[in-house]
Amino acid sequence: MVDWLAQEADLVIRFQGGDNAGHTVVNEHGRFALHMVPSGIFNPQTACIIGAGTVVHPGGLIDEIATLTAASIPVDNLWIEKRAHVVLPYHRLLDGLQEAARGASQIGTTKRGIGPAYADKSARTGVRMGDLLRPDYLRSRLAGSLPGRNRLLAELGGEPLELDAVVAELTAWGEVLRDRIVDTLPRVMSAARSGKNILLEGQLGVMRDLDWGTYPYVTSSNPLVGAAGAGLPPTAIDRVIGIVKAYSTAVGAGPFPTELIDADGETLRKVGAEYGATTGRPRRCGWYDAVAVAHGAWLNGFTSLAVTKLDVLDAMDELKVCVAYELRGERIDYVPDTPDMAECTPIYESWPGWKTSTAEARRWDDLPKAARAYLHRIAELAGVPIEFVSVGPERDQLLELHLSPWLRGRLTYRPRATLGRIER
Repeated sequence: MVDWLAQEADLVIRFQGGDNAGHTVVNEHGRFALHMVPSGIFNPQTACIIGAGTVVHPGGLIDEIATLTAASIPVDNLWIEKRAHVVLPYHRLLDGLQEAARGASQIGTTKRGIGPAYADKSARTGVRMGDLLRPDYLRSRLAGSLPGRNRLLAELGGEPLELDAVVAELTAWGEVLRDRIVDTLPRVMSAARSGKNILLEGQLGVMRDLDWGTYPYVTSSNPLVGAAGAGLPPTAIDRVIGIVKAYSTAVGAGPFPTELIDADGETLRKVGAEYGATTGRPRRCGWYDAVAVAHGAWLNGFTSLAVTKLDVLDAMDELKVCVAYELRGERIDYVPDTPDMAECTPIYESWPGWKTSTAEARRWDDLPKAARAYLHRIAELAGVPIEFVSVGPERDQLLELHLSPWLRGRLTYRPRATLGRIER
């Protein structure tokens, strides 16, 4: 979606997260799994910024840039905010050792050092990208923090790191990225004030939000809309597109009420190629969870939905939509706190499948009647109009449903409802 929207964007800003999640992009250039580089990189007229709210592993970013360059993708339009924090060598070591130490209580971290990097940021002991260009200042920052990190590494069974080696590695990365590490705020302010089209790219979904997700099975930053780390005030955001799959997926541990541990779940995984772009781990798959989507719609203020991977459901005989949860005998229509969510069972509506390919659909009317009914119900339950539907990974397999200006600005959407069979 970001790749498609970036074709009309002047500026794309990745505003949070690290390289612990991958964004798979398929276009005329090929298939790419991006981790830190904004998905707007494929439009040479779009400036791309890795914002202050991100945490950057410089070595991984350098490798990602090299992969794009080898594919003849221009990267001259990529910039890194100097205030973005660095994923340091000991962050990755600590992440892996701490996850192993949790034993049966592991949270499913990718061991990319994201959590420890954000922890140091909050503790004000972190290193920022601009520091890589100031060797003396960088050394002083690391000299204050490295002894404590080495003690923790030793406690967890790891090997200590040498200050000189860490400084040398970081400054070498800094030299490679020197021309890209800039103060991006003047560029962002200028673009906003001149009416440019600015696109913000998050990393993970609402259920992985540090505050409003299934804590502690979450990421260490806030994927919610708020322009955290983008350099924009909230009032500058006038359009929020909620991107949801036509079914549910998750990577990592934590409660997942609609998860399918059966043949249907395996079908969704296989047909949808549901394997993590970063780790290769098989994703957990389940039926569409309208409760979780409504949770995200409220917290983010969605102005429209983009429903992706509708084609994955083409061969299904019957579909289910979770419309509420049952918690200790009570029906609830909201996302509860994590311990309660672990006890929730889904309350489903059943919908007929369409049993025909949607891959060739290019307009709303091209979709089977049963698929249109399913999408109507998704929109109704979210309280948000559907603006995009994808029926495959290619750009031309994205259906754009043109909304009137009046409808685009409304958060209450009541399309014609078609009732399905309700069951637990």
